[in-house]
Amino acid sequence: MNTVELIKKKRDGKSFSSDEIKFLISQFTRKKIPDYQFSALLMSILLKGMNSKETSELTKAMLHSGKIINLSTLKGSKVDKHSTGGVGDKTSLIIAPIVATTGIFVPMISGRGLGHTGGTLDKLESIPGFKTNMSLSKAIFVLKKCGAVLIGQTKEIAPADKMIYALRDVTATVESIPLITASIMSKKLAEGIDGLVLDIKTGSGAFMKKYEDSIELSNSLIKTAKSFNKKVIAFITDMNQPLGNYVGNWLEVIESVHVLKGTLKNDLYDLSTKLAGAMIYLGKKAKSLQDGEKIAKKKIETGEAYKKFLEIVQLQGGKVNYILNPDKYPKSKFNGKVRTLKNGYIKEMDTYQIGMSSLELGAGRRTKDDKIDHNAGIIFHKKTGDYLTKNEVICELYSDSKSKLKSAEQMILQSINFSNSQPRKQRLIKKIR
Repeated sequence: MNTVELIKKKRDGKSFSSDEIKFLISQFTRKKIPDYQFSALLMSILLKGMNSKETSELTKAMLHSGKIINLSTLKGSKVDKHSTGGVGDKTSLIIAPIVATTGIFVPMISGRGLGHTGGTLDKLESIPGFKTNMSLSKAIFVLKKCGAVLIGQTKEIAPADKMIYALRDVTATVESIPLITASIMSKKLAEGIDGLVLDIKTGSGAFMKKYEDSIELSNSLIKTAKSFNKKVIAFITDMNQPLGNYVGNWLEVIESVHVLKGTLKNDLYDLSTKLAGAMIYLGKKAKSLQDGEKIAKKKIETGEAYKKFLEIVQLQGGKVNYILNPDKYPKSKFNGKVRTLKNGYIKEMDTYQIGMSSLELGAGRRTKDDKIDHNAGIIFHKKTGDYLTKNEVICELYSDSKSKLKSAEQMILQSINFSNSQPRKQRLIKKIR
């Protein structure tokens, strides 16, 4: 087969056969197809799409590019959660320890920041010493020991996705339903799970900005999961403002700890306990979604969830002392405050722009080789629906670059619209499927 001819084929809107998809994935993972050609292929897929059969075959090819974890020796259900990505979305850090306390195994393979969104791995790696890159045998050891493990796509697990994921981030090919579906499902199926909870974001800070597109993505993901005989529940959730109040890697770890300790009960707490409840239900430890949510909240109240998080951090090499004493964590060189220019209610937030301002501060990557400033980020004091008087603080900014503070401040001011009347509150959970 000829790579150029296959790029032309998809460019012209034609469908790939199973063998053609296998060829493209195997040759790319063997580095026989260079990045520049595969980038052209990704753009062709973004523009021309893939049918459900192609998407399933792409998922299968990416899944079988590496090993599938055999967890048959673990006695109990194996359930995971996946989010399509947003700004301030750190639910994985909260959900994994909650669910692990119930006797359900959580083998969580996560990704890095993609475009304007943050990545679970980057957040975890802001904890000094925390290892997300470990061998399969070591990951299974941690999973057996504490019931949860949070790792990245190793060379053994879905290596095709790891390579494609990094390329999509820097070639403007993120917002493709077939590519998103294959990326998510190849990782999740490689985990050897029985069930999967999906958190599909919709709104200005999501890859699927339109509700209809989020429904289409949920259909694609559900169909693919069921074709591999996996139990699945999908949540369509709001991303028209950041989730929680902290944006940026270490900052999001701190906020997650506050939720796990039970000292913070905001929208992040609400969504985390609902998603954890769904996982507990799929793992047959609850009679309903509502019962699962109650169990999740109880695990926070008793302190079990926070204790489990500390155990996970320690087993994965993280320095627990920084979690216990966050004030000892290195501080950003510079910080600033964004103040409102007039009185009024926050009517709406351009969450994509807020994500980009966080990236500007150093919390994300512009190219796949960029290094992340783990301290960088934003703490919001006000969100949609809140009233501010002129010169009141909207948020605080943190960065090791003074010049970036000013540009990020302008980006945030431009991302927020004010109104004289209080806007109608958005529903956090739009639909459960």
